[in-house]
Amino acid sequence: MSKTTLKHTLVPALGLAAALATTGLNAADWSTTELQLQRGDLDVPSFAGGGSEQTTILTLQHASGWKYGDTFFFVDASKTSDNSDLYAELYPHFSFGKISGKDLSVGPIRDFGLVTGLNFAADANVLKYLPGVRLSLDLPGFAFANLDVTAYIDDSDGVASGGAPAEDDSYMVDFSWAYPFKIGSTSWSVEGHAEYIGSRDNEFGDKVSHHILAQPQLRLDLGEQLFDRAGQLFVGIEYQYWNNKLGDSKTDESVVQALLVWRL
Repeated sequence: MSKTTLKHTLVPALGLAAALATTGLNAADWSTTELQLQRGDLDVPSFAGGGSEQTTILTLQHASGWKYGDTFFFVDASKTSDNSDLYAELYPHFSFGKISGKDLSVGPIRDFGLVTGLNFAADANVLKYLPGVRLSLDLPGFAFANLDVTAYIDDSDGVASGGAPAEDDSYMVDFSWAYPFKIGSTSWSVEGHAEYIGSRDNEFGDKVSHHILAQPQLRLDLGEQLFDRAGQLFVGIEYQYWNNKLGDSKTDESVVQALLVWRL
């Protein structure tokens, strides 16, 4: 199957998956929505001028479970001294265990499923599709732990549209988790994700390096301590490690960002 044919097949399929998942939110079994505010000194890739910039990021993040699976999405609005941008990811997930009504657990794997991802960057005019599989893991102490293995399919219009160069397709492996714990009377969690995306070439034949991006957060439930309202207001830090940031082999990022989270 050619790349063009594959895209024409995936676009309606992923659109249908997103529509089904969004419809399912109306009858969600559970739902969590957060506003996150982060600020830190983030690196600028060498192809965009290099250096670093103080960056403020406001994130709307949502996760919910429904009859046949669950849905996760976030929208980042980032601001520097001279630029603003929007970036979003959507991941509808269909659980084989929920669909079949059977216990599919085996060893450390609690369930199997299909995930259908969409990534969108407004300023760079980038659109990616990430169809693949999810292993939902049963790890002691974890609220959840998921391992996704997906394709990383580019459907960007490239430089001709005024955006970033179009790229060949690749693949992604992503591990996401949340691990709550207590220290005395205080409630904490370590949560986030770590991903690997394989190398590819862009429309000019230049190599886009593989990257490793890890974004663990350490959170303290501040609302529990100040207002006796657990699970609503959190403070902490997010550590961002980005080897070959945005595919740039000359830029490796390691930065701590201040974090404030309001759970709606």
